Amino acid sequence: MNKAFVKESEGDDEEELSPSLRLPPGSKNYMTPRGYQALREELEQLLRVERPKIVEIVSWAAGNGDRSENGDYIYGKKRLREIDRRLRFLSKRIDNAEVVDPRAQQGCDQVFFGATVTICDAGDAETLEQNWQIVGIDEADVAAGRISWISPLARALLKAHEGDMVRFASPAGVREVEIVRVRYDG
Repeated sequence: MNKAFVKESEGDDEEELSPSLRLPPGSKNYMTPRGYQALREELEQLLRVERPKIVEIVSWAAGNGDRSENGDYIYGKKRLREIDRRLRFLSKRIDNAEVVDPRAQQGCDQVFFGATVTICDAGDAETLEQNWQIVGIDEADVAAGRISWISPLARALLKAHEGDMVRFASPAGVREVEIVRVRYDG
């Protein structure tokens, strides 16, 4: 069947996400002000810069005649669908966002969303301390030390205090870590 007669799925974009990026059912989309701003900037970039540029290319390519073998037209339309899908996703995430400013928690030794937690493996004095900031799903970046609030480590840390020992299931097995310090930087 010709692609022109097949409508592309307009299904829920959330279903296409990997499990690590899906919000738990009934939960809010918590994010830091920095994460919220990053999503807004990406949305604006796609909407104001990339999409108009691709629309222009597709329009030019459509004017060149036969569209069935026109690479600029075919790939431009594909890119437009990708951009539109991402715009829908970003709009939903931004609309459902609950922005939590970590700086509002100053002076607290308990771990909540936005905290930067310094941990070390329990019973191993030679282990280096690790710093992890608990952030929203869309702003998690392990290389930068930011973990999602739904990750096993973050769930174990939430509501614990400095000096507490917590256990969690890691890919390497069950680990026990000590909370050395809790701070709220923003």
